[in-house]
Amino acid sequence: MSKTIWRCSIIAASLTVLLGCSESQPVFHESDNPQRLSDWNLFALSSAELTPHKASLVFKPANQLFTDYAHKLRTLWIPVGASAQLVDGEIEYPVGTVLSKTFYYPTDSEGNTLRQTDHGKSSLSLASSKLIETRLLVRRTNSWEAFPYVWNDEQTEAFLRIAGASANINLKSDTGNLEFVYFVPNENQCAGCHVTEHPGGDMRPLAAIASQLSFSFQENQSQIAGLIARSWLDQEPNNPSPTSWMDESASIDERAQAYLNIHCGHCHNPNGAADTSALLLDGSHELLVNMGVCKTPVAAGGGAGDMLYSIVPGNPDRSILLYRMESDAPDEMMPELGRSLIHQEGIDLIQRWIAEMPGSCPD
Repeated sequence: MSKTIWRCSIIAASLTVLLGCSESQPVFHESDNPQRLSDWNLFALSSAELTPHKASLVFKPANQLFTDYAHKLRTLWIPVGASAQLVDGEIEYPVGTVLSKTFYYPTDSEGNTLRQTDHGKSSLSLASSKLIETRLLVRRTNSWEAFPYVWNDEQTEAFLRIAGASANINLKSDTGNLEFVYFVPNENQCAGCHVTEHPGGDMRPLAAIASQLSFSFQENQSQIAGLIARSWLDQEPNNPSPTSWMDESASIDERAQAYLNIHCGHCHNPNGAADTSALLLDGSHELLVNMGVCKTPVAAGGGAGDMLYSIVPGNPDRSILLYRMESDAPDEMMPELGRSLIHQEGIDLIQRWIAEMPGSCPD
């Protein structure tokens, strides 16, 4: 890639280090896998701020996966002249589409990483953000492909790390510090969540889909409306507005199922990697037992914690589902990938949901 993508002009280069130039479009790489994130021209990076390219749409899904309390800045870009299509109510993106997800932690004036609520941002101040990684999901001719880019300590560039990477994190909060190792997934591990038709299916987006893009974020409009305004989509899908698990105005059942869908449904569905478990957590269950109520595990091993059922109504402490959420042991924890910490807010939600669930199971 020519070095001109780095700098729009000699004057601009003397004032700032750029990660892409706002005057040119982002770059779709059909076959080569650039070692530098800047070669995709998805962002402008100054000494003060990381800003998505103006041709991209910044979006936030109704629900997102928990990743050790990391915040996420997501962008969507479709090449000029291309557009997505609705197929059976789902968005089919054209070749050349690039989705980005930048993981970061807020920082204080001393550079300490902080545990805070993620309210969503359209750009990142480097003085108050620690960039960890940027994952790309790229629609190429035959399939989607994933690329993990890891940011250097200087926050001047992110480099492709096919084998993954790790970082030591110490999160400060009002309730104490959380010290842990943050793991960047390798290229193959990305398929663990993004391949929903096991074992031979292709990867697909989990957030930029019709059922998650009705969440108001920018300019008080849905992201579906944003796609239509850019002529990236010609019509709205006929889907109800998605429930966010964080929406306290929704019922506890709606919130719990929204949480389980985004965190577990990519594997626990009729065609997913966990299809042999017969535990369906993507909302496709017809019977409560398929969702785990009074269901004995197929092959949980030590992950069962000497318990009998996935969900015991009224008794979260005897429910395998919650037990595995509360574990950080590699052979017990669920989800298996994407976290080193337990998600306390998610645990509190599922615990309350099970506690309020009517009924009982045989001893």
